[in-house]
Amino acid sequence: MASGSKKVIYAALAGNSLIAVTKFTAAAITGSSAMLSEGIHSLVDTGNQVLLLYGLKRAARPADRDFPFGYGKEVYFWSFIVAILIFAVGAGVSLYEGIHNLMQPGEHGDPKLNYIVLCFAALFEGGALWMALKEFNHARGTRRAWHMIREGKDPTLFVVLFEDCAAMAGIAVAFIGVWLTSYTHNPMWDSGASIIIGLILATVATLLALETKGLLIGESADAEVVEGIREIALLQPEVLHVNEVLTMHIGPQYVLVNLSVEFRDDCVADQIERAIARVDRSLRFRFPDVRRVFIEAESRVSREARDAAAQEPGH
Repeated sequence: MASGSKKVIYAALAGNSLIAVTKFTAAAITGSSAMLSEGIHSLVDTGNQVLLLYGLKRAARPADRDFPFGYGKEVYFWSFIVAILIFAVGAGVSLYEGIHNLMQPGEHGDPKLNYIVLCFAALFEGGALWMALKEFNHARGTRRAWHMIREGKDPTLFVVLFEDCAAMAGIAVAFIGVWLTSYTHNPMWDSGASIIIGLILATVATLLALETKGLLIGESADAEVVEGIREIALLQPEVLHVNEVLTMHIGPQYVLVNLSVEFRDDCVADQIERAIARVDRSLRFRFPDVRRVFIEAESRVSREARDAAAQEPGH
């Protein structure tokens, strides 16, 4: 999945870099507020792709003494930073530019250059969106798109997808704003387009921040994975009861598992050790993303007593 994510990010980075330059050039020549907002949008997206690639590189570092579970959460952190940048820089500057030009409208030049730039931008962004959708659909399999976004553990896929969707929407809004301004000779439409682009970016940034927050804090594995872990443990003849299954994604392909298990009273230490080894092997075979497994031997009664004590006031 990481290689697929990088491929999508590199495609978006190349496209946005070229588009940003042409949009800023068109905005400088024609004085279009919407084109300036679109240039800022593409510039922010370019910076975001650089940050995502940096996050993937940092997350790939091996575990060490200071971070014994590795650096996988770095990709979640930098994805969250991307959401903040989209909101603060992309949306903020676009809204400011639109409102400023609405209050103090300037002169607009020939819109033909804007049309040409927007058409090329739509072509490049459309190609990047197609690649992002292709990789996203491959990753989600038979799951619904929204379920994949809500439950997906690789934020780089839906970050780029959201950015590309916002880019295509922004291009459409900018085109309409430029055309209406040219048709009516009223710069209000161009300023309004810039404001709408800012609102689109603010919406996308908010969605990305909400989706990334859970992963950054420590989101569990999918419900199917958790249930599969429980089933594997219960298949062992030495296991009497599974008290609790705790999982956490350390990275997109790194799941930490902690099991609280009650073993049969007649089991000796050697039997318990073999059972633990079988569970560990079976989990790693069935769920390749499971990297670390910790199994805690605990009776059901003591577990329930500990949970009840933890819920009392003062704990």
